[in-house]
Amino acid sequence: MIYHAYQAQADATEPLRLAARAVADYFEHPSLFGRFWPRGVGAGLEVLARAGLTHKRPPFGIDSVLVGNRQVEVREVPARRTPFCTLLRFEKETPVPQPRVLLVAPMSGHFATLLRDTVRTLLPDHDVYLTDWHNARDVPLRHGPFGFDDFVDHLIGFLEAIGPGAHLLAICQPCVAALVAASVMAQDGHAAQPCSMTLMAGPIDTRISPTKVNELATRHPLAWFESKMIGVVPWRYPGAFRRVYPGFLQLTAFMSMNLERHMKAFHDLYNNRVKGDHVAVEAMRKFYEEYFAVMDLTADFYLETVRDVFQEHTLPRGQMMWRGRRVEPRAIKKTALLTVEGERDDICSIGQTLAAQDLCSGLRPYMKQHHMQTGVGHYGVFSGRRWSGQIYPRVRDLIQFSQ
Repeated sequence: MIYHAYQAQADATEPLRLAARAVADYFEHPSLFGRFWPRGVGAGLEVLARAGLTHKRPPFGIDSVLVGNRQVEVREVPARRTPFCTLLRFEKETPVPQPRVLLVAPMSGHFATLLRDTVRTLLPDHDVYLTDWHNARDVPLRHGPFGFDDFVDHLIGFLEAIGPGAHLLAICQPCVAALVAASVMAQDGHAAQPCSMTLMAGPIDTRISPTKVNELATRHPLAWFESKMIGVVPWRYPGAFRRVYPGFLQLTAFMSMNLERHMKAFHDLYNNRVKGDHVAVEAMRKFYEEYFAVMDLTADFYLETVRDVFQEHTLPRGQMMWRGRRVEPRAIKKTALLTVEGERDDICSIGQTLAAQDLCSGLRPYMKQHHMQTGVGHYGVFSGRRWSGQIYPRVRDLIQFSQ
């Protein structure tokens, strides 16, 4: 009943938040500037209005990008679509073909738009494709289940659709699936196996320096997660009666890890609104509009990931299976590897992604690289100043080297 309880609470408070947002805008009227009490009231209403969640994907909003010395239009084009995911191409016209990159977004409670900064940074030099995962509560039951093997199937199918010579870049949770997909394709001698694979802040081996997230996964048996973390989509949505891990639970878990920081952020939002610091207010609005946009995961995928990645560690122990076949990363011989970690990452700690280097023992040393970025947490690995200025050049160089 956890999903139904959440939905009832959300339905009851939504009119209040909508009204608060409308009235808050009134207090921004120029005739009220300079009077403290209207701004104080407006700021309080702003905080209330921003405290709600949404289950709709925000737009990427990337209309153009600078390629060389000219601005080029960018169009979002679905290259392939399944019930659970759209392979989204950020299409643009360039004088010469660019390296094709499949960017694998996490399926971990947020939409793929969380990688907006990653996409924007990649676009000037690459032909970018992205896994735009669908909200599980919008996928009708008739389309069947979706588990870890299905995730891997999607990556293999998308690489086939992009064609031979593509590059694979996975961020966070899908690093495991990306490594499995590359391994299976190498074992089969697949023509579309990626030329390079970049794994960024991913849980390849969570036995190394366990984080709070890892400790939670091992503290309880799988049956506990199934009974406490799985809900059923309410009847009025397209995915009615599908068993899911609700996105609001994942968001609650993330926020609880840094609760003081989020409380301070909303306190700052109030103060900046009162002071009339519109630049700071708008930055906060954009961040939390993205952060509070949540998507549900299928129960099968969530529980299988908890079991295989975080509890039984099947990949680093050499026991990972895909469609009844053993996965052998040592079969990878043609796909150059770059692993990236953040010094302050409290979700995927130092060493967990690096473990992929040892698993890919069939690669020659010159085809393996590792980068540990100082001064960044989890999100700083794929967004922000250090991503674009220090990490991205390493990714770009690997792709160019592997062409």
